[in-house]
Amino acid sequence: MKGHPLQNRFVLISGCSGGGKSTLLAELCRRGYPIVEEPGRRIVADELASGGNALPWVDTAVFLRRAIDVALQDMEMAKAHSGWVFFDRGLVDAASALEALTGEPVLHPICSDHRYHGRVFMTPPWPEIYVTDSERRHGFQTAMAEYQRLMDALPTLGYDVVDLPKLPPSARADFVLTTLGDGAAPVA
Repeated sequence: MKGHPLQNRFVLISGCSGGGKSTLLAELCRRGYPIVEEPGRRIVADELASGGNALPWVDTAVFLRRAIDVALQDMEMAKAHSGWVFFDRGLVDAASALEALTGEPVLHPICSDHRYHGRVFMTPPWPEIYVTDSERRHGFQTAMAEYQRLMDALPTLGYDVVDLPKLPPSARADFVLTTLGDGAAPVA
């Protein structure tokens, strides 16, 4: 699908929690590509450090509204880069979760105005590598529900969803870059 040329450089990597997104992004960063860390994890770290309540297990709606704001700021800041910019989760994740939680029709209006590349890469459920930690407290079943919600939402926004193969990070990065048609070095 065609979109704003600038945003065609913004590649969203989403999917099941614990499916290897952050590890893939670290590999792309190691190769010199700019990455944008997951808004939710940054918010959780900030809130835990400051004693705030914008946490998914304390006030989910406040957390998701903050995640939408952070994702929009991330997209604005990413405009400073040329070439591919890879996002670990983002606007679609937060907006679809808020809409599912509250029933507020936020997904289509906000995500139609702020677009990523037409091809979105999804990490499938991968129970063998799934772990919880201080920032990811939900279980695998919740992660599966999140994944299914995204798999339902992304096509309604006109995105071509590509499942990432269960491969080591280097091979996954090769797959992403080959799928995007980019064998060339990144432009900083």
